[in-house]
Amino acid sequence: MKISLEQIENIIKLAKKYNLQEFYYEEEDNWKLKLKFKKRVSLKRKSKNADIEKYKKNQEHQNLVTIYAPLVGTFYRAPSPQDKPYIQVGDRVKVGQVICIIEAMKLMNEIESEVDGIVRKILVEDGQPVEYGQPLFLIEVD
Repeated sequence: MKISLEQIENIIKLAKKYNLQEFYYEEEDNWKLKLKFKKRVSLKRKSKNADIEKYKKNQEHQNLVTIYAPLVGTFYRAPSPQDKPYIQVGDRVKVGQVICIIEAMKLMNEIESEVDGIVRKILVEDGQPVEYGQPLFLIEVD
């Protein structure tokens, strides 16, 4: 008895839900199924007392913080094309406020601000692919 496509789809859903890294299945007639999943990045809300120093760059101002992409994907400034962007240059943001979305493998990951401050520069265009660790925003901290 071979495993069905529907069963494989259910295995993939469960693997993603429970963050499994690998799944292996073998039947008597040498039919094998091996699935490997990349580790999912956990986006955790950081407190105002987060280590701001690790985000600082020597830019125009000493209190300018760079927010970096926590994963690889496609950068979106708004929840959908017809909605307003989450933030604009000059907007005030708070720790935990959603500032953009990065789509990775059909999953929409809300990216939250790590600091309180004023958005001074948006470094990525809407719909642009981003790499892990790529600078996204410059925020002047309070």
